[in-house]
Amino acid sequence: MNRYTVTTFNYLIASLVSFFFVLMEGSPQAYFTEALSSFSTEFSSVIGGGTFSPAGSAGWALVTGLPSGVLYFLGFIYLQKAIRESGVSLAGSFSKIGVLVPMVLAIFLWNELPTEIQWIGIFLALVSILLANIDTSNPGGIMAGFQPVLLILFLIIGLSEFSNKVYQRYGVLEMKSFFLFFVFTTALLISGLKTFKQRKKIHVSHFLTGIAVGIPNYFASFFLILSLSRLKTAVVFPVYSAATIVLISLAGWLFFKEKLKKRERIAVGLTVTALVLVNIQQ
Repeated sequence: MNRYTVTTFNYLIASLVSFFFVLMEGSPQAYFTEALSSFSTEFSSVIGGGTFSPAGSAGWALVTGLPSGVLYFLGFIYLQKAIRESGVSLAGSFSKIGVLVPMVLAIFLWNELPTEIQWIGIFLALVSILLANIDTSNPGGIMAGFQPVLLILFLIIGLSEFSNKVYQRYGVLEMKSFFLFFVFTTALLISGLKTFKQRKKIHVSHFLTGIAVGIPNYFASFFLILSLSRLKTAVVFPVYSAATIVLISLAGWLFFKEKLKKRERIAVGLTVTALVLVNIQQ
């Protein structure tokens, strides 16, 4: 299928669902009219330590949602490329291990230093990346199996996860639907423009696939933000990331008959272990 067409319908559905929840949460026009003014007024005090008001959070949702939408779009495109070039299991593993990116950035921005156990997890994650990309048995050399699409996917997904954490750190939970609306609408506009420029025929299967992907795509972000507000990070991310990798790998084996090489199976196992370790908080 044409990836841009499917991606467009995916974000159309996710954008409509997010707008529905914005309407369900009250009177959005009141927040929209006050959003930017409240955001600019509160910004300096909030960054110093604190949280935006509901109106300020709407402005914060706009400011963080636009770049996050660009990252979501790029992440979805590169996820499709990685699945095609490297298979479901490795693509899923590298997309989920992207949680290391916001962890590293948090060290520099908020001085959130990892514990000894978390450093071990980071080390195992780096080893898993090397295992997935270096093939000592390849006659073309150990770098002949290098898959740059996996590293690009890792960085883009990691930055998109970081944008979620940035909003969560300073915005109020009640305004998460505003944030997701701006994220998915931005991604929709970019993807729609790419689809329009291609001028390719749109098939019913593209539309149906977009719907099938768009609904869980929205609720994955929705419930991730919600769960982080109710459960400890040490509980949420290991379940969300590590269990997802296991399920993706099983699905790839059951439905697509994907058989990973020994080093790739070890890489997936190390990824799961690393994700659990980096989210253990002492």
